[in-house]
Amino acid sequence: MLRLLVLFCLLFTLPAHAEAPQSFNAAKKIAWQIYATRPITFYCQCSYSGNRVDLSSCGYQPRKQLRRAQRVEWEHVVPAWVIGHQRQCWQQGGRKNCARNDARFKAAEADLHNLVPSIGEVNGDRSNYALGMLSEKPSQYGACPMVVNFKGKIAMPPQHARGASARIYLYMAERYQLRLSSLDRRTYEAWNRQYPVSEWERWRNQQVGCVMGHGNPYVGTYDPNQCQPLQRASAAGNRRG
Repeated sequence: MLRLLVLFCLLFTLPAHAEAPQSFNAAKKIAWQIYATRPITFYCQCSYSGNRVDLSSCGYQPRKQLRRAQRVEWEHVVPAWVIGHQRQCWQQGGRKNCARNDARFKAAEADLHNLVPSIGEVNGDRSNYALGMLSEKPSQYGACPMVVNFKGKIAMPPQHARGASARIYLYMAERYQLRLSSLDRRTYEAWNRQYPVSEWERWRNQQVGCVMGHGNPYVGTYDPNQCQPLQRASAAGNRRG
């Protein structure tokens, strides 16, 4: 048990890999390369090419914003707003000030373990809402089983994304000393138990770990000996995460 505890602590304190991105913009460029071999959006599982989403591949129906629904955006599973609002820098100038002057915020904002490809409309609708359980049935986005409750400011991801989302939240909270409400922590710990680590998560953890220099311990370790050069990928710019 002691060995496991020491290993767990070491995983969270390992220095970042030399190639780890130093800004959100740099992280997005690397994210395009990481996902080039598996271009599928996180929540709705739509295929995409470049930054264009094939909505018919997943039966997605835009709620209001067709143009934004047709493009990929890089979403922070733990929103930058949530990270920033726990930092003094946000109170003194918002996200731009934090990105310029707060080292911990910059590291969290650029952490590839927290970035996923998302349909732009879903990214915008989810906003900075917490992820949690809702009683509503999925109906807002056609066959995509994502639910956003705008009044309650809660988004419920599809079952296939709940375990991965939970493990990202728990990782970010540990690594960057983020506060989680007792309800959120119970929810994410329950999802972590209920939805085991998938093959996709292991693949993603390996690819991201090769860039960041550490894996997400809630998913597992990564093997630096299995790291391969990233494929070239390019896409038009997209909105904030």
